[in-house]
Amino acid sequence: MLYQGQRRPSLFFAKQNPTETKKRMKKIEKILVANRGEIALRVMRTAKEMGIQTVAIYSEADRLAPHVKFADQAVCVGPPPSNQSYLLGDKIIQICKELNVDAIHPGYGFLSENAAFCQKVTDAGLIFIGPSPESIEVMGDKLSSKHAVARYNIPMVPGTPDAVTDREEAKRKSKEIGYPVLIKASAGGGGKGMRVVEKEEEFDEQMDRAVSEAIASFGNGAVFVEKYITSPKHIEIQVLGDKHGNIVHLFERECSVQRRHQKVVEEAPSAVLTPAIREAMGKCAVDVARACNYYGAGTVEFIVDEDLNFYFLEMNTRLQVEHPVTELITGVDLVKEMILVAEGHPLSFKQEDLQIQGHAVECRVCAEDPKNNFLPDVGTLHTYVRPQGNGVRVDDGMEEGMAIPIYYDPMIAKLITYGKDRSEAIDKMVRAIDEYKIVGIQTTLPFCKFVLRHEAFVSGNFDTRFISLYYKPEVLDTLPQAEEEMLAAALASHLLVNHKPVSQASTSNAGNPSRWKTQRTALR
Repeated sequence: MLYQGQRRPSLFFAKQNPTETKKRMKKIEKILVANRGEIALRVMRTAKEMGIQTVAIYSEADRLAPHVKFADQAVCVGPPPSNQSYLLGDKIIQICKELNVDAIHPGYGFLSENAAFCQKVTDAGLIFIGPSPESIEVMGDKLSSKHAVARYNIPMVPGTPDAVTDREEAKRKSKEIGYPVLIKASAGGGGKGMRVVEKEEEFDEQMDRAVSEAIASFGNGAVFVEKYITSPKHIEIQVLGDKHGNIVHLFERECSVQRRHQKVVEEAPSAVLTPAIREAMGKCAVDVARACNYYGAGTVEFIVDEDLNFYFLEMNTRLQVEHPVTELITGVDLVKEMILVAEGHPLSFKQEDLQIQGHAVECRVCAEDPKNNFLPDVGTLHTYVRPQGNGVRVDDGMEEGMAIPIYYDPMIAKLITYGKDRSEAIDKMVRAIDEYKIVGIQTTLPFCKFVLRHEAFVSGNFDTRFISLYYKPEVLDTLPQAEEEMLAAALASHLLVNHKPVSQASTSNAGNPSRWKTQRTALR
């Protein structure tokens, strides 16, 4: 399938002067991963498979982290707070120079979508494994991104074309498109600087709150107004481009199960898209990438209403947390492709080479208490046993005995399952959740299991309101094994605090040997 304005890849490659193409290529021999945790480890593993050396950076809080041990070299960049360590772009670049590093992979978060950092990396003679600074800058602002893609006739949610400068005009526009409307921070993300206005009387109050939160979160108070889609699904398309003008999409991911506008459960492909809608969304995603001359891996996000009309939301100019589900259904290692593109290679496949094979589901395992409004729950991983078996993948950066730092995102791991169809992938995920043993902190695993067994999720008839419509903390008490798992966790904590040998304490629970057998295994 060729999209409007897209060159036919095979013909385009034939026109390239092999000598000139080779001159533009630069073999990467050493990569510094400017990140931490599971994504740092995930990038390093692919790099090692490609024969590339790796350098880890770490804060004092992460000195014993697995990504530090895995790398060929590791350098401490500062104290635990990220603004004193992982966000020190100039220091990271200096480390690269001292260690003869060729390229920087930013992962996601931290400096991954910082156009100024990307420019500094390039100016220093290093390779940034990601898009150009210009692409990051254009797509980093919701308003500028909408202006950039306008010439491609991408479907947009009705709203103000620019930042609100005249409040009365914004009110008139809101009345024209119809309440409810959504006030959104132009530089926003993660639900910050976002307010729903149900009626005109609430407009001024919600506007003030949105602007205040936008300034506090992003240092930019610009906001715009758009129609609020009342039953929205959040569906995104993975794109991949090279430096020779070739761009493909790798189908969609369904990301509608969210808390506080942040994803918890993701899957690929979507259970509701028809082939025609999938093709149309893929075309739009490629056009969005083309609008900013994009290369590398990126994600185009759409909001989809209950009639399956889709509207462009934003583009994330980096690798996404949920990229493994795309890798599993396409067989493409996205990190490997990012590195090859950064070296200057053209894409090795065309759109028609890509097919959806099977189904994949991802659950984010976060140190959060789903019974307490998903608030972070810090502590020590007294027991940490990963699930295994056919169709199960765990991307993590933690080990048993480690403490969860309070300074960073509370995600411990990504649990991903793959099956021949959606039903099999879900069943494997439920089994994997039951096998995942974590004692010492509360996690999102019980909530994820609730989602997977809920009729709305199984049927595919759900949207971003899933939690508000279906979830109450007390439902977790009705899940199979929930009571036993909580008792086991409490017992383990008691034994660890009191330092009692298991063999001594077990005599007081002789009436329940199976539970003790489980706990003895978990405590080893």
